Amino acid sequence: MAETIFPLQSVTKVIGLERVDSTQALAAELALKGEPEGTLVLACEQTEAFGRDGQLFYSAEGGVYFTLLLRPNKSEDAFPSLGAKMAGVIAHTLTAIFEIKTKATNEGDVLAWDKNAHKWKKIAGVLVQTLHTDTEDWALLGAGIHLNNPLPASRKKTEVSLKQLICTETSKELFLDELLENFWKEYSYWTCSAR
Repeated sequence: MAETIFPLQSVTKVIGLERVDSTQALAAELALKGEPEGTLVLACEQTEAFGRDGQLFYSAEGGVYFTLLLRPNKSEDAFPSLGAKMAGVIAHTLTAIFEIKTKATNEGDVLAWDKNAHKWKKIAGVLVQTLHTDTEDWALLGAGIHLNNPLPASRKKTEVSLKQLICTETSKELFLDELLENFWKEYSYWTCSAR
C-alpha cells in the first residue's frame, strides 16, 4: 500500500493504489485503525467493488474510484443523503468541465445523455456506508466514475464512459481535484444545515 501525495482539495491524506479489492472495504479497515477524517482511498482499478444493490460495480483501469472517510457531526439518519449530495456534485462537475448533459438520482447514480444512443446511461455511482466504533460514527463515501475506462459489451446498453461521450481521454487528477473542490463546498453547507 503506497501513500501518495496529490494536490487534492481539502484531503487530509491520500492512500493511492494501483489495484484493490474495494476502496470501500479498505477505507473501513483504515477507519478502524484510526486514520483521520478526510483520508481518501484512491484506486486505479477495483476487483470486487460493489454498488448499493450488492451487485458488482465494473471498475476497470481508466476510471476514478475512491472512498472518502468522513465523520460528520450529524445523526446517522442524515448520512444517506451524502450519497445524493456527492452524485449531484459529480453530475455538476462533469457538465461544467465537459459540457455534457448529466443528471443525478436521489439513489446516488449519475446519468449522462448518450446522444448516439438517444438515451440516459449510468456514468457514475455513489455508495454511502456507516461504520460504528465505541467512540465515533464514520461515513464511508464511495464513488466510481467511468472516465477513460472501456466498458464491456454487456454493459454498453446501460452504462457509458466520459471517453465514449467526448471521444478523448481526460486527466483523472485534474477532474478529481475539481470534483473534490466542489464537494467540500457542498459538504460544508450540508454539515452546517439542520441536524
